Amino acid sequence: MKFNININSDVDFDELINKVKRFSSKVAKQIMDDVASIRERDPAARSNAEVLLLYPGLHALIAHRIAHFFYKKEYYFIARTISQTARSLTGIEIHPAAKIGKSLFIDHGSAVVIGETTEIGDNCTIYQSVTLGGTGKHVGKRHPTLGNNVMVGAGAKVLGPITVGDNSKIAAGAVVLNDIPANSTAVGIPARVVRSQSVRVENNLDQINIPDPVAQELCILKQKIIELENRLNEKEKIQ
Repeated sequence: MKFNININSDVDFDELINKVKRFSSKVAKQIMDDVASIRERDPAARSNAEVLLLYPGLHALIAHRIAHFFYKKEYYFIARTISQTARSLTGIEIHPAAKIGKSLFIDHGSAVVIGETTEIGDNCTIYQSVTLGGTGKHVGKRHPTLGNNVMVGAGAKVLGPITVGDNSKIAAGAVVLNDIPANSTAVGIPARVVRSQSVRVENNLDQINIPDPVAQELCILKQKIIELENRLNEKEKIQ
């Protein structure tokens, strides 16, 4: 059996090597930017080496960038092999077609699922057991789009081709089925929107100090009941 190998003599190997060097330099810079971002946002991170070697969220993100590169080149089997290997090693499943911006922080990361048509902006934070998934009734664009500086709390589910605006928060355990405006907070099942001030919240890791719209409504109802009781008491005194 013969194998014919044709070598193109016009290939500029020096230019090819330079392209590889530039690509490697770009990837290395991205990784170090991710490390710096994680250290800034995670008080448990003690050193760059700890983040680089021991954080599964960072490992999954690096693997995704490689898988995404092959996916765009239409090497789908290679891309899926990389993503599934990363899933086995980190517990984080990111489809290679998903589009992810700069400095995504996947904290803890276990059981995170990010679907094929998901789009994530810059400087977002995702906690463990988060699903950015589909509802099963859409075609084409089936998964969420997150803006910049979005925080998705532990166990939250954001489902369908919806948009979460910049600087918004999804509370832990929330199930989001509709668009969330920018600078807002979504709480509950199904999630309800609580408007916040139109400024970026600096500590976007805070999952505790999130207003509860149900509690707020109960407080309003309680106040109205008290007012009605006072009116009835006044009428009884007059009679």
